[in-house]
Amino acid sequence: MTTPGYKSHISSQFNAELEDVRQRVLAMGGLVEQQIIDATRALFDLDAELAESVFRADDKVDQLEVYIDDECSRILARRQPTASDLRLVHAVIKTITDLERIGDESHKIAKMAHELSTQERMYENMVETQHLARQVSSMVRNALDAFARMDADAALSVVREDAVIDREYEALLRQCITYMMEEPRTIGRVIDLIWAVRALERIGDHAKNIAEYVIYFVKGKDVRHVSIEQMEKEVRGN
Repeated sequence: MTTPGYKSHISSQFNAELEDVRQRVLAMGGLVEQQIIDATRALFDLDAELAESVFRADDKVDQLEVYIDDECSRILARRQPTASDLRLVHAVIKTITDLERIGDESHKIAKMAHELSTQERMYENMVETQHLARQVSSMVRNALDAFARMDADAALSVVREDAVIDREYEALLRQCITYMMEEPRTIGRVIDLIWAVRALERIGDHAKNIAEYVIYFVKGKDVRHVSIEQMEKEVRGN
């Protein structure tokens, strides 16, 4: 295994098991990333057929989560890993949980798209929502890249992105509320949009979690629930 952050083992079989788990996590991440892209596109284009493809992808994501979880359990039982190996398995188990939840949030967006597909196209706040969707999708991609390379600095950048996502989400939420007050007839549709926007914000939170697991693996420090300044100190070893 040549990926930075992983150590090589005398047992080639152990190396192969860890690499297989890593590749399957990345495959699961790829499926989830496509779910985000398809769900948001379905929302903006009011494409019911594309929304249904997101629903179908859920089964594949769930199957991968179960398979990877079982593999990690077998590794723990057979290999009894310690130190960085144990942190890796722990990080993988946590990561697939967040990936599955990202898939669930994408499913929610697709559900909203499916419900709205029979209605008149909605233009209010769509430009801002599209921008947020692109940022969230990029954040997930960056988190997966940080995981693939086990790059703590890249993971730290993802954590910083979450603060930007949160600010944009809050601004968009205020715009939606203002629009509903000015155009009461749109309240139902805008509420659906708000739920979709909320799902995007939650996807950002899960991407942040994945980045924190990368830092945990590389640095051996649990950086959940600490300030960004403290996280920077842990990553840079200050």
